[in-house]
Amino acid sequence: MTESLKTVGKIVNSHGIRGELKVVPETDFPERFDKGSELIIVDAKNVQTPVTVKTSRLHKNVFIVQFEQFSNINDVEKFKGALLKIEGKHQQPLEEGEYYYHEIIGCKVVTEEGRELGEVSEILTPGANDVWVVSLGKGKELLLPVIDEVVLDVDVPNKTIRIHLMEGLME
Repeated sequence: MTESLKTVGKIVNSHGIRGELKVVPETDFPERFDKGSELIIVDAKNVQTPVTVKTSRLHKNVFIVQFEQFSNINDVEKFKGALLKIEGKHQQPLEEGEYYYHEIIGCKVVTEEGRELGEVSEILTPGANDVWVVSLGKGKELLLPVIDEVVLDVDVPNKTIRIHLMEGLME
C-alpha cells in the first residue's frame, strides 16, 4: 500500500460485545460503509489493518460497523481513536466546484486585493453550506462561509483560495 490513503471516518468507540465499532464519518459518501466495502484501519502507531465491512447501520449520525475480520469486543477495543481510510484510487470523481477536505485544508486564503489572511485549518458542516475555518495567527480564526459571494476561486494545485471579504466577516 504505497499509494496515499484518504480518511473516510474515525473510530470513536466500540458498540456491544460482537465486535461492532462506532464510526464518525468524514466523507460525503456514506456508501463507503456499505457491506463489502474495503477499508484500512490506521492506528496511532500508523499500523495499517485492511478490513471488509460485514454490517453497517446509521445511528444518530454515527455508523455502527462490524468488519468480517472481527467478531468480539476484545478484538476491536484496540482500534478506539484509529482512522478509517481508503486508497486514493478509490476516491469518487467530483463535480466542478466540489473539493475533498484534504484538498482544501492547508490552502492559503487571499483576498481579491491580494492580502494573505491565513490558512484553512478545518471544515465545519453546520447545515446549508460548509464553513472553512481560517487560522489567522495569534489564536484568531475566521469562519468563512462557502458561498459563491465569498469564495471566488479555488486553485487546488497551488493550494490557494481567493475570496471576497464581505463586510462583517472579520469582526
